Amino acid sequence: MDSLDHQLLLPLVEEENICLPLPINVVSKYWNVELSMDEAIETAKQYANSNGSILIEGIESAERHGLVCKIIHSSLSELKKIIDIGIPPIVILPGIPEITQHASVISGYDDNEKTILHYIQKGNQEGEQQEGAIPQEIFDKEWSEDGRLLIILAPSNVLSSIKLENDSNERSNRLCFISERLSIQKNTSEALTSLKKAIELDQNNSTALYLLASLLNEQNSNECVQYYEKCIKINNMFYLAYNGLGNYYLKSNQFDKSEIYYSKAIEINPKRSAKIYKNRAYLREKQKKNSEAKNDLKSYLKLFPKAKDRGIIEQAIREL
Repeated sequence: MDSLDHQLLLPLVEEENICLPLPINVVSKYWNVELSMDEAIETAKQYANSNGSILIEGIESAERHGLVCKIIHSSLSELKKIIDIGIPPIVILPGIPEITQHASVISGYDDNEKTILHYIQKGNQEGEQQEGAIPQEIFDKEWSEDGRLLIILAPSNVLSSIKLENDSNERSNRLCFISERLSIQKNTSEALTSLKKAIELDQNNSTALYLLASLLNEQNSNECVQYYEKCIKINNMFYLAYNGLGNYYLKSNQFDKSEIYYSKAIEINPKRSAKIYKNRAYLREKQKKNSEAKNDLKSYLKLFPKAKDRGIIEQAIREL
């Protein structure tokens, strides 16, 4: 089969909003569904202090306009199958340097070149769609770091025609997205309830386990450890869980344990989060490992050259 048969022609979209994230807008327009930006702007007023996108708001807007959504933990083979059916999938991938995660529309794949094609927001000089090609092996590794989460948005007649690998766990995954909205709204109690329900529905939902652990970590509860560890047992590539354990043990002044988990996170993806190097530098300085702490601070600035604390970090490097 020609590689062009595995590519979808997506509309060029520039409008986005925290309550109408670009991937949701792109896929909706692909299905000729126009979502109201005015509605999104009005909804966004309740998230005035939020920097990231509220994906569940965009999803629910698309559903109100007639599309159906499924949120699943998927696989590379299923991703390709969905593309070949004609559905542009949305995946959750690592963000760098200060963004934890980002949603990305996959516009196709090329088995000959072994690449996965990402939608790029702006077209070329002729106004044609562009794709960013990522080696398949790298894409799958990075996608696995967050449990291979996949969002499918399509008309009901299209979605009902395909059999998904983990369709039965969709409600559990949706509760994860709902809990993130509740957390942003400072509704921690309901967020915890949603996540516990998500785990009740699917005990192997690594995303739910991680999110629950993170909320408990924010409350300085040692219960977070068991949920981080369960998450890692299910997906030993779950970068954020290692980072979370590193943060917990750092706060607890258990520097040896913290260093182990930070180092594991860096081993999985050394470019993902610049701030983890800064945290590890802090604990290494406390351990009198000045040379290693200095190297970590240099790595932090290399990955995050526009860091607001650059001057302070440069001074710390000189003093170590």
